[in-house]
Amino acid sequence: MGQVRVLVCEDDLPLGDEVAAGLRAAGFAVDLARDYAEADLKIAVNRYDCLVVDRGLPDGDGLDLVRAQRESGRRTPVLMLTARDALADRLDGFANGADDYVVKPFAMDELTARVRALCRRQELPASTRTEIGDLVVDRPRRRVHRDGVLLTLTPKEFGVLEMLAARAGSVVTRTDLIECCWDEMAEPASNVVDVVMTQLRRKLGDPPIIETVRGVGFTIAPPP
Repeated sequence: MGQVRVLVCEDDLPLGDEVAAGLRAAGFAVDLARDYAEADLKIAVNRYDCLVVDRGLPDGDGLDLVRAQRESGRRTPVLMLTARDALADRLDGFANGADDYVVKPFAMDELTARVRALCRRQELPASTRTEIGDLVVDRPRRRVHRDGVLLTLTPKEFGVLEMLAARAGSVVTRTDLIECCWDEMAEPASNVVDVVMTQLRRKLGDPPIIETVRGVGFTIAPPP
């Protein structure tokens, strides 16, 4: 994957410049739009890995821009950046296609980390069905079968398994799992990954299919 390209749509000039500068300092390529119309035009002619969109734009609600992207079939991750902090506003954002929500004022480090996490999800291959031995991971239906038996997984367990399956044969680090599968800013040193991994291994049953690579992370491969 080349340099990650992000579109920031923010009508507050100083804030937009600050966000763009912060993301560029973190290694992202950043385009800046000041209103709905400019953002819509740039999205039409460029490919972005993530959109950072303010809701209160001078020519419309940023959420309408997100809704229009989803209705057109675009799945680019979207982070809503807004002063609207009510629960109803956040739920409305998620219901209409937003992937994450950051309320102003915010820490630039947190915004950068959340954008990076959304972009990492885009690195997963487009294949909709992955088979590893007798394990079948059906991404669109969010179903998992092992030896023909349908397994009941939590959303977090499915997310972890989906990422491991997408990179089958390669080692996935704990940090990668946290950034891809946890929307909250979970600490890499915490045991959240171990807890989910224990539950997931129990549900997958024998023979074991997930291997721990000590000091690095995890890998998944068909049992010998």
